[in-house]
Amino acid sequence: MNGNENENASNGHASVRVYDAIKALAFVGDLSMGQPTDHSQRTAWLAAQLARAAGDGEAGAATAAQAALLRWSGCTANAAGFADALGDDVASREAMLAQRQGWAKPLEAHGVKRAISPLAQIHCEVSGEVARILRLTPDTEASLRHIFETWDGTGVPDGLAGAAVPRAVYMVWLAGDLEIFSRVYGLPRALELIAAQTGTRYPAELAALVADQAAPWLDTLATMESAGLDEAILTSHLLETTSTELIADVIDLKLPWMTGYSRAVACAAAACSARLGGSDASQAGLYAAGLIHGIGRAAVPNAIWNASGRLSAADWEKVRLVPYWTARAGKQTGTLAQAAELASYAYERLDGSGYFRGVSGAALSRDARVLSTAAACVALRSKRPWREALPAAEVAQQLRSEASQGRFDSDIVEALIDTQDAPPRSARPRQPTVLSAREVDVLRSISRGASNKEAARELELSPSTVRTHVESVFRKLDCSTRAAATLKASALGLL
Repeated sequence: MNGNENENASNGHASVRVYDAIKALAFVGDLSMGQPTDHSQRTAWLAAQLARAAGDGEAGAATAAQAALLRWSGCTANAAGFADALGDDVASREAMLAQRQGWAKPLEAHGVKRAISPLAQIHCEVSGEVARILRLTPDTEASLRHIFETWDGTGVPDGLAGAAVPRAVYMVWLAGDLEIFSRVYGLPRALELIAAQTGTRYPAELAALVADQAAPWLDTLATMESAGLDEAILTSHLLETTSTELIADVIDLKLPWMTGYSRAVACAAAACSARLGGSDASQAGLYAAGLIHGIGRAAVPNAIWNASGRLSAADWEKVRLVPYWTARAGKQTGTLAQAAELASYAYERLDGSGYFRGVSGAALSRDARVLSTAAACVALRSKRPWREALPAAEVAQQLRSEASQGRFDSDIVEALIDTQDAPPRSARPRQPTVLSAREVDVLRSISRGASNKEAARELELSPSTVRTHVESVFRKLDCSTRAAATLKASALGLL
C-alpha cells in the first residue's frame, strides 16, 4: 500500500481501484447466485461483443459490460427474501437462472411475479446505488435500476417495455442467458431457449445477432485468460479509486443482523494492531482485510447462517469453505489480492483448530492472529438471531478462556480487550445529512432486521411514529427499500 492508503487506513478508510471493487462485487454476486466465479466476467465480455455488433460503439459496449459485471450486486440484499420464499437462496437462484423445470413451483400459489417483484425492487435499488457510489455513467446506473425489465413489458420493477427499457438491459440478459444456457445445456439447446424468449424477454434483432455470432464468440471466450477479459472491458474511469467499505457493506446486506459487522471487524483489527505497535502498513492491511473477510459468506445459504443449533456435516463444510472463497476472490481482484489473502485467515486458530487451512503456530503471522481474534471478538459482542450481544466483561472472559486453551494469542486478546472501551473509529467521515437523530436511530434499528413494531419497542416509540420516521428516511434518501437505505446510510457514515 502507498502512503495515501496508509493515511486513509489510520482515518478509518480504505481505497481500491474501481475495477477491482467491481470484480469483487461480481465475485460476491456469482457466489450468491450459485454461478461459477467467472460467470459475470464472461457475461460482461459477451455483452460488450453484442453491443459492438449491434452498432452501439465503445460507449455502449462499456455500459453493457459494466452492467453485466454488477447485475448481481443487489443479490445479497434480497437473499433473505429468497430464503423465505424458496428455502435455499443460493440453489434456488441457480435454478431460476438456468430456468430449471419447477424452480418457481413454491411461488405459484401466490403468483410468481407477485412474489418476485418486491425482491427485484430491492435488488434494482441496491445495484443502482452501487453504480452511483462508484460514479459510473448514468446509462449504467439506469440499466442496473431496470435490469429485470423485458421487451414485452412483463418485467419488473416498473413494467417498462420496448425502447423504454435501457438498451444495455437486453444486452446483459442475452449475454447472461447465452453464458448460462450454453454451459449448462450446450449451445444448441441454449439457442433454442433464447429463441423461445425472443419478442418477450428481448428484441428479435438482438437475439438474431446472438444466434449468428454465439459459436465464434464462445470459441474465443474459451481461450481467453482473465487478463484478456480485463483488457477487453477496462475503461479509464475504472482505473480510478473508490471506497473499499462499499464491498463490506454489500457483503453484510446478505444478513440484516450483520449490518456494519465487516466495518466493525476492520476497525477492531486495525485498532488492535495500533495498540500492539503495529506499523502503518500493518494497520492498513488489517483494516482492508477486515472489510472483505466475509466475501465467501455469499456462497452459504441464509438458513445455515440463521441456524441456532448444531450444523450438519454438510452444512458445516459449506461454512468451512467461506475463507477459501475469500482467498479465491483475491486471485481475481487485482489490487485486493494481498488484503484477500490475509482476510482468508480470519477463522484460523493458533492451535490449528480453525479453517479452512487448519494451520497453527508460526504458520500464522501476527496480522493473521490479530484478524482472527478481532473477528471473534466482534462476533461475540454483536447481536445474533439466537442470542443478544454479550456484554464487554463476558466477551473478555470468553476470549481469555480461548487464549488459555491455546486458540488465541494472549497478548492480542489483551490488546483487543483494552480497545473495547475506546471510542470506535469512524469507518468513514460523516457527511452532511438531512436525517434527524431520531431518524438515524430508527434506520439503524430496521437496518439490522427489526420490524417497525420491534423498532418501536426498542426505541420506546409508537409503531405509527416509527412508520412515519421510516417514510421520512426513504423520502430523504430517495429510496423505497430498507436495503437501499442501509447501503446509502452506511456510505454516509451513519451506521
